[in-house]
Amino acid sequence: MTAFVISFEPVGRRGKCRKNESLLACAHRLGVGINSICGGEGTCHACRVQVISGAVSKPAPSELEAFSSQELEEGWRLACQTYPASDCKIAVPTDSMTTTQRIQVEGLEAKVSVEPPVRVYRLQLAAPSLETPQADADRLLGALGRRHGVRCAKIDIGALRTISDQLRSWKWKSQAVVRNGELIAILASRNHHLGLALDLGTTKVAGYLVDLSDGRTLAAKGIMNPQISYGEDVISRINRAVKSPDGGVQLQKVAVDAINELCTDLCAEVAAKPEEILEAVVVGNTAMHHLLLRLPVKQLVLSPFVPAISRAVEVKARELGLKIAHGAYVHVLPNIAGFVGADHVSMLLATDAWQAQETTLALDIGTNTEVSLVYKGKITSTSCASGPAFEGGHIKYGMRAATGAIERLRIDRHRILYQTIGGVPPIGICGSGILDALAQLYLTEIIDEGGRIMDNRPRVRAYKGQREFILVSKEEHNGKPAITITQHDIRELQLAKAAIRTGIQVLLESAGCAEDDIRQVIIAGAFGTYIDVASAVTIGMLPSLPIKRFRQVGNAAGMGAKLALISLKSRARAEAVASTVSYVELASNPGFQPIFMQASYLGRYRFVDGRREKSTDAD
Repeated sequence: MTAFVISFEPVGRRGKCRKNESLLACAHRLGVGINSICGGEGTCHACRVQVISGAVSKPAPSELEAFSSQELEEGWRLACQTYPASDCKIAVPTDSMTTTQRIQVEGLEAKVSVEPPVRVYRLQLAAPSLETPQADADRLLGALGRRHGVRCAKIDIGALRTISDQLRSWKWKSQAVVRNGELIAILASRNHHLGLALDLGTTKVAGYLVDLSDGRTLAAKGIMNPQISYGEDVISRINRAVKSPDGGVQLQKVAVDAINELCTDLCAEVAAKPEEILEAVVVGNTAMHHLLLRLPVKQLVLSPFVPAISRAVEVKARELGLKIAHGAYVHVLPNIAGFVGADHVSMLLATDAWQAQETTLALDIGTNTEVSLVYKGKITSTSCASGPAFEGGHIKYGMRAATGAIERLRIDRHRILYQTIGGVPPIGICGSGILDALAQLYLTEIIDEGGRIMDNRPRVRAYKGQREFILVSKEEHNGKPAITITQHDIRELQLAKAAIRTGIQVLLESAGCAEDDIRQVIIAGAFGTYIDVASAVTIGMLPSLPIKRFRQVGNAAGMGAKLALISLKSRARAEAVASTVSYVELASNPGFQPIFMQASYLGRYRFVDGRREKSTDAD
């Protein structure tokens, strides 16, 4: 039987596909995670891909419905309805990927000239003798000057304490690590030159192990932030640090312990050791930043909500408890305001949003959502307390994005079509699925624009004094309790989405910018990576704009941290970005309350002269 070679990008998976096998079936067989809520029937339109090269079958009726003629000319197809007619290269966009595959996308490398702050020089020293009894450190520094023209004004005390034993055990052959005129470590001649980029999030910590010689990412891993056990949101953690003398110390210690363990795991993947990590860059929101550095945090929650410091900070890693190279530094990118931190600066840096020539809206969506508007050469930012609802918090059957969570959902003639992470039976619903559910309930008129669950609708029941909609019935759940969306869940989701839309609208009004002026919307963050943008527009969380104007960029904060790790120019740019942003405080804005009330309604709408007006479509 005829078979063709199919390459799926950007995951880099390649394999043979039979002539009568759809691109979706081929992708799943090769382990490429493409969404397919309807099971390949062509009705959910979730498996959109783009044919970059090669011949495929003619568009099916469902594809003619899903795409415009221009999109079809550009190669856009539904993977479940498309069959190869030759070898093909297929691009899978972020919003068509399952959760596990999207993690791979977050590792895409940005292009930047490699210019790290540390330099490594190879040395072969002559052993001391009675004729040349020069001190070990002086011998090494002298060789640096003679052979490499490098003058060091000081030596890190940690490196100095080990230098004599190490030089002798290595037979006087070593690598000297220099940073800004300081010898910070010496390595064996075979050791790696590693850097660590960290995105210290409220919920998760993302770590990237980078080769400082060429900027390549060698390993990447995400873990849960153990500070969650002390509070899911930053306010809870700040309160703990303020109320208890040991609270801040405890919060810092559990985070550092987790980072040290993460370093060990990352290094193990490349047969290296944590002491070969010569530099680290950390980004995070302002509260995470302050807790890591053990800075005072009380003023963050008191008006006017100012940080202890906004500019970049550099500190010896050992002062924070990080177990990497003896004299290694941690560089922490600058903050913007009390609730817009270094992670948002990092996102603006990685996406180039800060220097966009067209009107750009950039969002980092999470428990705390940061928003920036780039308009007429100026950047304004704000922070929205969106809460944990979109991460499964305060939702009856909500859960984090883990195996068994419903991550995609559609309602088709009263049938509930869903996809779980890992393709296993459902045990709950995560953020992207929750957003889909809210949009689908609204589109099928099971809830009205005010968010009220309507009477006499299929799968609606009264349970313990409130209405709820059954997503997975007890019978469909093999006798286990039904998975539902309750009226209380919907109210929590309305508050979360209203906070985000209010932040966007306040920025637009403050800048005198209309929604139609927005040419691109950049969506970053763990939750932002996984959402269906159409669902977010449907419920009014995002402006009613053409879907083509939205761009999901994954963990851009982590990408920005990597840029700052390997590029001194990127660090300078981060400083420039942070210093030019104007911050708008939502709580003090006179229009906040009326906008928030209107933004809690569901549906596609635009604000015109302060009024909410329905928008019929976003195309």
